Amino acid sequence: MVGPATEFLAHQIAGRYAELPETAAGTLRLDISENGWTDHWYLTLDRQSVRVTRSADEAELVVRGDQEVFDQLVTGRTAITSALMRNELVASGRLPLLLILRRLFPGPPGARHPRDIARQEGRR
Repeated sequence: MVGPATEFLAHQIAGRYAELPETAAGTLRLDISENGWTDHWYLTLDRQSVRVTRSADEAELVVRGDQEVFDQLVTGRTAITSALMRNELVASGRLPLLLILRRLFPGPPGARHPRDIARQEGRR
């Protein structure tokens, strides 16, 4: 499968995230389906770092959905909580890891962090 989600998971999500809690740890598997095929992406969270592999191994949290939904998540056009509420995604396992996963995906296009806005307001 090719698309924004595949590109994001393969090349952009791995690395260190200073904004994650230092105690964040766990394993997540993203099952992305399209045309009867499923790609499995395995994320390992440990001390603000994310490692990504392609594996169908058991994980503490498994999130399943269509390629189109994951494409919307990684481009900021939808939020993970919204997709879950619309039943576009199914999550099972250690659900608090969803809060960490939510932080790994980008926000809406053009969104800015509230602290950045406050800093700009302070300069005026």
